[in-house]
Amino acid sequence: MATSKKTNTVIPPVVEGETFTSLQIAKDLGSDVSMETKLRLLYRLQQTDTKIDKIYLLRGELPLEVQDLEDEIEGLNTRIAHLEKDIKDGEAFIAQKKIDIESSKALIEKYEAQRNNVKNNREYDSLSKEIEFQSLEIELAEKKINDTGKQLVEKKNALVEATAVLEGRSVDLENKRKELETIIEETQKEEEMLLKQSEELQAQIEPRMLNAYRKVRSNLRNKMAVVTVKRDACGGCFNKIPPQRQLDIALSKKIIVCEYCGRILISPEFENEQ
Repeated sequence: MATSKKTNTVIPPVVEGETFTSLQIAKDLGSDVSMETKLRLLYRLQQTDTKIDKIYLLRGELPLEVQDLEDEIEGLNTRIAHLEKDIKDGEAFIAQKKIDIESSKALIEKYEAQRNNVKNNREYDSLSKEIEFQSLEIELAEKKINDTGKQLVEKKNALVEATAVLEGRSVDLENKRKELETIIEETQKEEEMLLKQSEELQAQIEPRMLNAYRKVRSNLRNKMAVVTVKRDACGGCFNKIPPQRQLDIALSKKIIVCEYCGRILISPEFENEQ
């Protein structure tokens, strides 16, 4: 009794950076699915991803603007915290120097009283040096108080300015967030549906074709990797396509790539069916 042998389909490995051009000359993509079905799946994926792109385009630069404002506010909060700490430390430093001045004045009074009762020149000179040293300490402390006071004025002004900027940026951020949330809320259900549809289509497409699709899409400004022929020209770069090549595209028997932009070219009939 004859037994039938089970054949296993060998799926070629995904090549990093592969494009439609390399797939065009590939002999086997490792699937029994017809090329027309593969092209239809790829076109449906492109149409779905284009709708997703339009939703993201509707949001425009809002997500980036929100992120930039959040980063700026974080930086302002850090700057304000540093300024507040510097001001607090400066005020504590001035308070300590004032205490040091009072201590030096008390020592001067003490040394002057002792100097009035000395019995020899040696003791007199020693006390005079101590009085002179404490006087210099007072002058140095007063100078440091003055310098620190000037720095405190500058830092307090900077704190007021940074706080005002923070308040303004916080209002801007709140408005941008509300605007973005409104847009997201309006398109959320459609986006979720389209993302799910895109995932389902990707699961049906061969890894090599999907990888090439993603690669080509990432290099195009409008992200249109699969286009139809329109008015005898590529629907992506609008370069003319020879008649014989158009016939091959209409048959949908193999991958046809635009020699100018690298997009996959498909029959206009696909668009009519959509």
